[in-house]
Amino acid sequence: MSLNGQVVVATDVTRRYGVGDAAVNALAGISTAFERDRFTAIMGPSGSGKSTLMHILAGLDKPTSGTVELDGVEITALDDGELTKLRRDKLGFVFQFFNLLPVLTAEENLVLPLSIAGRKPDQAWVDQLVRTVNLEDRRTHRPSELSGGQQQRVAVARALVSKPAVVFADEPTGNLDSKSSAGVLDLLRQAVDEFGQTVIMVTHDPAAAAHADRLITLRDGELVHDASPGSADEVIELMKQID
Repeated sequence: MSLNGQVVVATDVTRRYGVGDAAVNALAGISTAFERDRFTAIMGPSGSGKSTLMHILAGLDKPTSGTVELDGVEITALDDGELTKLRRDKLGFVFQFFNLLPVLTAEENLVLPLSIAGRKPDQAWVDQLVRTVNLEDRRTHRPSELSGGQQQRVAVARALVSKPAVVFADEPTGNLDSKSSAGVLDLLRQAVDEFGQTVIMVTHDPAAAAHADRLITLRDGELVHDASPGSADEVIELMKQID
């Protein structure tokens, strides 16, 4: 466990694509840290580097320079095998397009991270998650028999099932209507407040950011704002100033 309750620490992280005059800095030396049991939103205009930052924090991409420490482990030095194991053991992911396996039921998709890791599910915890995401009567349904909102609720439960150190959510409401979006955001909020989960979410949606405890904003690969998000209207005003 890392010090000061910080579960992810990025130090002077840069990410450069290309070489010479054609090189582009997607991230230009970002240093920030994320505390346990908090919900952080990351926003920024298109091309600001927010998805690049999330991919590097989650070990899905390597920085050009700088370091990332995740739950006490310096991940930038790990090889692919070690990174795969770390992601499996320490991280949960929620993506925009659900990424459920069509041949599995909702419950089988939910426990999939445990199945892959060869771990036996704690049935009481699985039952609690199924109740929390309000899918008790959909446990045996396959993804094609579920609405988009229901599929994303399964995806959130799947991200929580292994009780990871961090849940990364990449535009988790980007493919949902406003009612389904609100349900998924309430779930992520509940995961932090009731289950002691840590959530880091990339979003372009001011209403989504307003659910978070903290809002980090990027522009041109640099961190330009870091504070409580306030209301959705306040987030909209902030983004107007940054765009």
